[in-house]
Amino acid sequence: MNKELIQKFVDVAKSQIGVKEEGGNNKGAKIVEYQKTTWLKPDAWPWCSAFVCWCLKIWLNDNDVRTYLKLFDENEVNKFRCQDASAFGWEKWARDRSSMLQILTEVKKAQAGDIVVFDFSHVGIVISDQEFISDPIETVEGNTNGKGERDSVSGDGVWKKFRPSSLVKFYIRFR
Repeated sequence: MNKELIQKFVDVAKSQIGVKEEGGNNKGAKIVEYQKTTWLKPDAWPWCSAFVCWCLKIWLNDNDVRTYLKLFDENEVNKFRCQDASAFGWEKWARDRSSMLQILTEVKKAQAGDIVVFDFSHVGIVISDQEFISDPIETVEGNTNGKGERDSVSGDGVWKKFRPSSLVKFYIRFR
């Protein structure tokens, strides 16, 4: 896929860095906004997947992206975008859209714009190309904290992270 279009996806994710939960764990107006992009009713549930669903939805509002993906109306966009509230649900979504997406194993180098699913049931967006497979991957993730936990009792939000590639289950890449 065109690097300029992928950069727009990365920029959507990066624009959310610093969003924090409000009023308790897995709560807040912005968290509810993320959660509304999934099939699951908003509530106090872990929202890492909802964050990536939201980023995808915002990115798909771009006419150049829609044209590239041949999604010409809102109905097609809604059928295409992932609405799964679980991290591991992204695999089925990608497999069902294999003409536009590819699933790559953890032994491939990450590229900016990849959706990364981790072994510990967590998902994020890669924001820079990995130079060497042994390098950490740079991501933006929701429902994490400064320590890197995926669902802490306090301090949850959207963070830029560096994660070891050994934690990766797979990547999803736009073709």
